[in-house]
Amino acid sequence: MENPNEIKKRIKSVSDIGQMTRAMQLVSAAKMRRSRALHDTVFPFFSLCAESIQEIQRTNPGIDNPLSHIVEKKTGTWRIAYFVLSGDQGLAGVYNNDVVKSTEKHVNEKIIDNTRKGLSTSYKLFVFGRLAREKFKKDGFIVDDEFSFPIAQPTFFQAKEVASIIKEKFMSKEFDLIYLIYTKMESAINMKPIVMRLLPIDKKSTSAILPENMDDAGVALEQGSAIEYSPNPETVFNFLVDTYLNAILYGAMVEAYSSEQTARMTAMDNASKNADDMIKELELLSNRARQTKITNELTEIINGAEQANNI
Repeated sequence: MENPNEIKKRIKSVSDIGQMTRAMQLVSAAKMRRSRALHDTVFPFFSLCAESIQEIQRTNPGIDNPLSHIVEKKTGTWRIAYFVLSGDQGLAGVYNNDVVKSTEKHVNEKIIDNTRKGLSTSYKLFVFGRLAREKFKKDGFIVDDEFSFPIAQPTFFQAKEVASIIKEKFMSKEFDLIYLIYTKMESAINMKPIVMRLLPIDKKSTSAILPENMDDAGVALEQGSAIEYSPNPETVFNFLVDTYLNAILYGAMVEAYSSEQTARMTAMDNASKNADDMIKELELLSNRARQTKITNELTEIINGAEQANNI
């Protein structure tokens, strides 16, 4: 039987940890509520941008914008960039690990698929957040060391700066494909990493961020009438494309930050419950140890009394 004093020390230690996890849970809950409020404010804006781009492409397939034109390759090398949104802090369950796994899986699948077609692949990871960056380097993946943006409390100005970097890298033909990987929160208990092709823009990419009831349904279809673009669809598309990139980046950053806070809140809630369960088990163990000690002491007293009587 364990020493009662040692059990008391363990109870104190677990209780201190439980207080810390409950405090972290409250902090994460407050951050999550603020980020969700920001997300709910932002989402109509960036989803409408995506829907408008999709609508123009659907009704005007002849638009030839450099940002929507994909190069067909039969030989050579596909140059791919991945902009990955992860967290700067841990204690968020499998949040960061899921992002890393999804990214590594997509990179490996692209390399294998291109190899089967007789093409080579070069890639580079541009990572938001410290934890995923360190994990990618440890696993031997190619990471851009100069790219560093925090994911906490994202702003539209940050998103605009990143969008300009992405556009410049694509227009200068440094990369043929650019993917955006972030965590989408479908509910408080259901979050999954999303891999979407940011550039070149295509219908499948924009559908990834739209609600299911909006998929394949543009503004004109919902209103039951055709949309006239002035002076023409291509000019409107060219005007919208920068706003689209800014909005998509900002929406993804807000979504990722909200998902991280929700994941951390859930993880800390589970940790607090586990601490409470462990304390109950230790208290039961402490009671048994105390009862055993009392029983042993009584037994010694009785044995001592019997020996005295025999003398």
